[in-house]
Amino acid sequence: MKRIFEINPWNITSHNFPKEDMRLAESITSIGNDYMGMRGNFEEGYSGDSLSGTYLAGVWFPDKTRVGWWKNGYPEYFGKSLNAPSFIGIQILVDGEKVDLAKCDFSDYYQNLDMHQGLLTRSYIYHGKSNIKFTFERFLSNKIQEAALIKVKAQVLKGSAKLEFISTLDGNVVNEDSNYEEHFWKPILEDEKEKCIQLITKENPFQVPQFTVLLKQSLRVNGEKVHGEVETKAGYLAEKVTTMLDAGEKYELEKDVIVITSRDVAPDEQAERADLLMHELCEHTFSENLAEHEAIWQKRWEKSDVQIKGSDEAQQGIRFNIFQLFMTYYGQDARLNIGPKGFTGEKYGGATYWDTEAYIIPMYLAVAPKEVTHALLEYRHKQLPGAYHNAKQQGLKGALFPMVTFNGIECHNEWEITFEEIHRNADIPFAIYQYTEYTGDESYVQDEGMDVLVGTARFWADRVHFSKRKHKYMIHGVTGPNEYENNVNNNWFTNQMAAWLLSYTLERLPKAKLEALKRLAVSDEEKAHWQDIVDNMYFPEDKELGIFVQHDTFLDKDIRPVSTIPASERPINQHWSWDKILRSPFIKQADVLQGIYFLNNHFTKEQKEKNFDFYEPLTVHESSLSACIHAILAAELGKQDKAVELYQKTARLDLDNYNNDTSDGLHITSMSGSWLAIVQGFAGMRYYNDELCFKPFVPSQWQGYSFKMNYRGRLLEVNVSDEIKLRLISGPSLKVKVYDQEVLLEEGQEKCLKA
Repeated sequence: MKRIFEINPWNITSHNFPKEDMRLAESITSIGNDYMGMRGNFEEGYSGDSLSGTYLAGVWFPDKTRVGWWKNGYPEYFGKSLNAPSFIGIQILVDGEKVDLAKCDFSDYYQNLDMHQGLLTRSYIYHGKSNIKFTFERFLSNKIQEAALIKVKAQVLKGSAKLEFISTLDGNVVNEDSNYEEHFWKPILEDEKEKCIQLITKENPFQVPQFTVLLKQSLRVNGEKVHGEVETKAGYLAEKVTTMLDAGEKYELEKDVIVITSRDVAPDEQAERADLLMHELCEHTFSENLAEHEAIWQKRWEKSDVQIKGSDEAQQGIRFNIFQLFMTYYGQDARLNIGPKGFTGEKYGGATYWDTEAYIIPMYLAVAPKEVTHALLEYRHKQLPGAYHNAKQQGLKGALFPMVTFNGIECHNEWEITFEEIHRNADIPFAIYQYTEYTGDESYVQDEGMDVLVGTARFWADRVHFSKRKHKYMIHGVTGPNEYENNVNNNWFTNQMAAWLLSYTLERLPKAKLEALKRLAVSDEEKAHWQDIVDNMYFPEDKELGIFVQHDTFLDKDIRPVSTIPASERPINQHWSWDKILRSPFIKQADVLQGIYFLNNHFTKEQKEKNFDFYEPLTVHESSLSACIHAILAAELGKQDKAVELYQKTARLDLDNYNNDTSDGLHITSMSGSWLAIVQGFAGMRYYNDELCFKPFVPSQWQGYSFKMNYRGRLLEVNVSDEIKLRLISGPSLKVKVYDQEVLLEEGQEKCLKA
């Protein structure tokens, strides 16, 4: 493990230039604001190895599905998030020589991502005929989401120099991850007077709207607005300002940028909107805009911060993950969701997966306003037409939510995912259950949520088949959460979640609103069939071992623990052929254990323990989604050392580059796992049947921890050390259970219990 940033509770800091790990550093210093984001690329440019990336929420391209052998039902297109026009560029020339840290002489390198205020800073001393300290500051505004603010400070330490700063807006960008450097943006205009460019995504044959983007810049020197020399070419604008500085003199250049997309503003109205926002932005100084941005971060941290005593490593990890999640999504736009890489890289196409419902929603319910989670539910409801289309493509009834999507239509081009990883069609509706149980708000499940439940229930009722030999319903030809096995029969998790979905839908139907019942028209015959499936679903099991079997033939494999794999062959997905992986007993992520985590109160402690003890030693944890589920179950079973080990992996997965794959982007949708491991794992938080419960312990390596959580209109603080303190910060009185002791909390009151 190679660590390139220092341990600090609130900062991601380095004093070493990451020449050999530039892509990794760029990933870790990514920033965003729910509307747009970017990797930690250098403003002045860098000719060494680098992955340039700027991304705009909801802006994507449908590319023709490319497969060796077309199969009926394949999605017509594969969606991908586009590398957007770059707007951070400020090339620097010193006495005519370009500043490029891949080539020039420099010292005193420093880089810092301040998680408390959401500010990225970088500095170094350039050595040439003169010595000049350059400092860069950058943030994407939480106040005006279309705004990016960049400041460059130059201070001559020795000698004198002519400095040229060339601020650019550049639409001539490519996606590195696909299509062999293909250009997806076509220029529309370059306006020298207004200092803006406008581009449109290229045409596609799939009736997916093209996206038009306008970028506008304005420069300030030492706080005063300036107009430099402007030059343009297709899809590109450059504005140059020049100064002469002697030793001791300073110079500050601020670049204000506004980015407008056709998702919100029609192309012919974008210039006017950009003018208004730029005027609003430029009414305040860089410091004033930063203060407003930081104030919003403060409000978020007040409700979401997890404080850990005794381990700065663990503290930095949990804050980094919360920080990156909130920069990616904070519920401002119900048309958006959370991609596995967020705004930090191209991998996974920037699309929505089942990760959101399975991993993000349980955390957001507690750390963000209820409306944030409601927006995520709305996102899926609005895409139900696409889900019906997906099922029809497979020749099935009902609604099939996509594995990968931007608009509800499946856009993943691997058969084992598109056709077979259908457990998502229960995992996604499971969020409705979680939302209802946690908030106590039944209005969604009684109306729009019922559309989702019935649509997916109709899919499952058609997708199962009845085995006359075993007199059981079965589901063949699937991929479970363990993607290291494809086309298996009766994956225990898939069967379990399908049965749960049908059962929950039947339970909720009598409580649905009359309007929902009328539009859905579920017949008595349908309900009877659904109940029959629930009562007679086949679940593979081995009574001798006392385990649920991952799928029909899993135990016929060469069962052996992960410890038998030579270290030189790990991770196996980077060393083994796919054939060898598929034949192996090794599990990518929680599969049976994922089901035990979801439906935790359905199983006995003995069942949980036997399944954990059997499956965890077989698990390579090569999915970022794996460690947190195992950490939570390990904590519940009293396996504290294992729980802490797996917490460390999920909390610092990217900071410590555990799986050697962070260079292409952060694992955003798994970042909630560190919060879940602490709150659901170490603190033992559960919420069943209108009852909030805790069974906390403190890891032996820590001195204590505390967190806050929203719960049904209340803000609660939980502090765990050698005693347990519960404080109801705001809201009506609340009963909670700690271990099996009932505690009544009143607003403003703190109760203290022995651990």
